[in-house]
Amino acid sequence: MSSKRIAVLVSGGGTNLQALIDAQRAGKLQGGEIVAVLSSKSGAYALERAARAGIPGYVVARRDFPSNQAMTLALVERLQALDIDLVVLAGFLHILTAEMVAAYPNAILNVHPALIPSFCGKGAYGLHVHEQALAYGVKVTGATVHFVNEEPDGGPIVLQKAVSIREGDTPELLQRRVMEEAEWIILPQAVSLFCQDRLSVEGRIVHIKEV
Repeated sequence: MSSKRIAVLVSGGGTNLQALIDAQRAGKLQGGEIVAVLSSKSGAYALERAARAGIPGYVVARRDFPSNQAMTLALVERLQALDIDLVVLAGFLHILTAEMVAAYPNAILNVHPALIPSFCGKGAYGLHVHEQALAYGVKVTGATVHFVNEEPDGGPIVLQKAVSIREGDTPELLQRRVMEEAEWIILPQAVSLFCQDRLSVEGRIVHIKEV
């Protein structure tokens, strides 16, 4: 089995990118290698993380394009030129249009900071997700890694991990704990499963092949 070529799409600090880089260094991204980091804005700290890890970084800035569709088409062109097998959205803050899903069907993974289908969809990103969870009064939240389709946060679920909400939690405290206890664990796991060809999709169900 040849090694899968992974591209990570980012917009900001790149904490989930760092979790993937750390997993790769520890030999936990079996069957795959991060070969590119693409940022939607120049100056994103994630690009510095990539450079420190010796991973080529590229900027496909949203402001350089008249629409999300135009940016998506430019991203697809760059990804195909890099011969990418798996696209990982790690804090990528723009809605990709259908051309991306058509180019990489069941080959785009996203991590969302809640247990989908709770607190997801349009407008549910970053701290907003944790504000919604606390305002609703749920006792358990967490993170989800899912395949990307045309519906925001609507693709088949690969992995989920629960995180308990504590008395006195703020959105900021909860955000950090969800990252540490869930996102940074299940995102590398899902990427590794994909790269080992252990995931298959049947309708909404993702099957994980045992080894």
